[in-house]
Amino acid sequence: MSFIDLSKLFSTYIGIDLGTANSLVFVKDRGVVLAEPSVVAINTKNEKIIAVGSEAKEMLGKTPGNIKAIRPMSDGVIANFEITEAMLRYFIKKAMRSVPWYRQILSPKVLIAVPTGITEVEHRAVEDSAKHSGAGEVVLVHEPMAAAVGVGLPVSEPAGNMIVDIGGGTTEVAVISLAGIVSSKSERTGGDDFDEAITQHMKKVHGLLIGELSAEQIKIKLGSAYPVKDEETLDVKGLDITNKIPKTVRISASEIRLALQEPVWKIVEAVKSTLDQCHPDLAADLIDRGIMLAGGGAMLSGLDKLLSEETELPVFIAENPLDAVVKGTGVMLQGDNIWFL
Repeated sequence: MSFIDLSKLFSTYIGIDLGTANSLVFVKDRGVVLAEPSVVAINTKNEKIIAVGSEAKEMLGKTPGNIKAIRPMSDGVIANFEITEAMLRYFIKKAMRSVPWYRQILSPKVLIAVPTGITEVEHRAVEDSAKHSGAGEVVLVHEPMAAAVGVGLPVSEPAGNMIVDIGGGTTEVAVISLAGIVSSKSERTGGDDFDEAITQHMKKVHGLLIGELSAEQIKIKLGSAYPVKDEETLDVKGLDITNKIPKTVRISASEIRLALQEPVWKIVEAVKSTLDQCHPDLAADLIDRGIMLAGGGAMLSGLDKLLSEETELPVFIAENPLDAVVKGTGVMLQGDNIWFL
């Protein structure tokens, strides 16, 4: 058996969706083995890592003075190199537990999805961070391509396929044909901006301070981009800005929709901008094929209806929008792994 064959036999191939809000890891022959928030909790006195992922996220806004919960990714790129490295090391080490011992001998080969709009410096930062975290060979792939593959779009056909991947920090819009991105737009707006818009609304309109987790829950329960029947209300607890005491206010779905208007329309404009760049023949394909939504932001109620109304194209939501990118890396890792040749 040749050296190359032995390398394939003993190597572990890992696909990572390194997201601003959540990170997912796919191991070849094992599937998605990890899906956790991109959060790290550290002790500020000795800089030691206390928790990573779900456990760390639960600490957001609730930690004592010597513990800090950090989100090391911002707008889809690394904001804190050392913390991202520690987080990646944790994810890779945890993923490697799912493979046989003989595949743990060599450093894993890692395919990481990144936004189309990252700079060369940001590109190198991701590669270096992964290598310092224990990865062997590292290859980067654009998120919209991975998402399109992950949801099953026929990307290799000579026809237009449009994907809109709405993550925590960025929205990746792309028209794909013949396995290449023909036109694209990377808008640094995503689910985190929805949360921030809600936080600011509660502060300005109701004089109430709320945390990240509360804003996220409001988004999930009341958030929408298009009017719905029988709109619900919700009691929200927080800290009164004036009196500095706990306070509860009741909010409605309609006011939260208004609060989300700015980030939602940035996404709509990113889609329109990408369509404007598109070749007429590929644009014509989209009349029948439509637009596919992926990522956590795709689950915002009514966003598909709003985009369909604004573009006059059919809009579909992926069956499992949160897993689209990481499953795409998984598909890319099948076969002979040409990415690492």
